Amino acid sequence: MLPAIVGLMVFRLIPIGWSFALSFTSWRIFDDIEWVGLSNYAHILTSPVSREVLGNTLWFTAMYVPGVMIVSVTLAVLLNNSLRSSAFFRGAFFLPYITATVAVTLAWRWIFSTRFGLLNHLLGGIGLDGVPWLADPAWALPAVAIVSVWKDAGFYMILLIAGLQTIDPGYYEAARVDGARPFRRFYAITLPLLSRSLFFVLILALVRSTQTFEITYALTNGGPNRASTTLAFYIYQNAFVHFELGYASALAYILCFAIGLITLLNFYLRRRWVHE
Repeated sequence: MLPAIVGLMVFRLIPIGWSFALSFTSWRIFDDIEWVGLSNYAHILTSPVSREVLGNTLWFTAMYVPGVMIVSVTLAVLLNNSLRSSAFFRGAFFLPYITATVAVTLAWRWIFSTRFGLLNHLLGGIGLDGVPWLADPAWALPAVAIVSVWKDAGFYMILLIAGLQTIDPGYYEAARVDGARPFRRFYAITLPLLSRSLFFVLILALVRSTQTFEITYALTNGGPNRASTTLAFYIYQNAFVHFELGYASALAYILCFAIGLITLLNFYLRRRWVHE
């Protein structure tokens, strides 16, 4: 077990402890480390830029989590059958998740193009004006959320299909005999018996929503005017662009605390809607 323990210490535990210590300092790599106490945390809570970034993160979460839950549940229900074509479509919807993020964002940058993009072309075809998706601060973050939902929904779909296949078909047969319509069967049978899988997917989606980085970096680079800068991307900027490692470490622990708080809250609310 020694190699695994050494790897855990060197690449996990020591960096976690070192970054926690750095969060109480001011350090720009080539300068001396200066102890500043809680100043970094106080600056995060009082800085207009930090508040804007935290607001962007919450707004992204509010778009990403419901979007990916609705899309993945819909796909899972539609593809949970024994048809041969379902295997193809499962693979097709899962493919974006394993496709390189740079390749995905290059394709979506063309789709979102203001003048030549496919999306604006479709909007023009139904009589609507095109949208400057990546140049307008009001649309940049929704564009990142759209790409993130498109890329990740297939992964959550696979998890939910696995949960659906554990439901006894006898429940549906009995409901059909009783005259229950498809929506009633979905609401009264599928959702309650799928609640444990939904809870697991919800936790993963919430954590993922606070850690989005690659798509933001490749699609908008946090712009325009920080409109799509979320907390994970802001940590990267401070650590590896501005070299403010102490401040970036404090931001990372704010993110860690937020994820932990959200997870604990969901586990507390779990007993109210998850059916064992």
